Amino acid sequence: MNEFEIDKRQVRRAFSRAARDYDAAAVLQREVCVRMLEKLDYVKLQPARVLDVGSGTGWGTRQLGERYPKAEVTALDIAIGMLQHARGTSSWWKKLFAGKREGYLCADVEALPIASGSVDMVWSNLALQWCNDLPATFVELQRVIKVDGLLMFSSFGVDTLQELRTAFCGVDGYNHLNRFADMHDIGDMLVAAGFADPVMEMERLTLTYDDVRAVMQDLKSIGAHNATTGRAPGMMGKAAWKRVIENYEKLRRDGRLPATFEIVYGHAWKPAPKASPDGQSIIKTDFKL
Repeated sequence: MNEFEIDKRQVRRAFSRAARDYDAAAVLQREVCVRMLEKLDYVKLQPARVLDVGSGTGWGTRQLGERYPKAEVTALDIAIGMLQHARGTSSWWKKLFAGKREGYLCADVEALPIASGSVDMVWSNLALQWCNDLPATFVELQRVIKVDGLLMFSSFGVDTLQELRTAFCGVDGYNHLNRFADMHDIGDMLVAAGFADPVMEMERLTLTYDDVRAVMQDLKSIGAHNATTGRAPGMMGKAAWKRVIENYEKLRRDGRLPATFEIVYGHAWKPAPKASPDGQSIIKTDFKL
């Protein structure tokens, strides 16, 4: 068994429980969403159908609906509690989707119940890090996107929460943090999945806290628990927790404890197929009859 495998049941429970307080705590998620939206200013695409993968409580979905008022926007999340919360704030949903087919879909992005070639744009803000098989996930996303459609996403990179990882190092034999993919590896996955013209960017954002408990509470509030199968089966002992605090305190700067998040941004396009489903080559010409 892979000790870093994500326990999807744990993910569903954690995010459903966090739904009520998520918006108050999701400062980083909103900031990254805003930065992604700014990147759309340079994209010439007017999608008819948009899929928001890992939509959470729907804040980003609303922004997409406002940007593309004629589009059908579907909010997809693995946690039913998140979607229920989104529907509970339905005043803006009703206005946004007035006279249109609105969409709420509880599903796992690794197995989408969506027809092939049916979506003009897939958008995913800080959700793909919860996938067990990221290369296969990109293949699945490529499947549902139309030719000339766009995939735009953000995810956490390898140095995310490096301070917390250092603090836990050697304390016991269990995993305490999820493992994140390297930006260059993600770019290679996109190409292998059949996407064209991938563009990858990375930046580091640092939040600061009063103490270690505040760091952990913030992560809990956004549902970002350790969901690996190699996590400890119960609560950490007092002695071990004391060591974690001591290790993290060594990193205190200017009276605050840092928590670094490496944000990986990516977008790519689905090109026209080079062969038909029966294996025949497709040759484009400029001849007109």
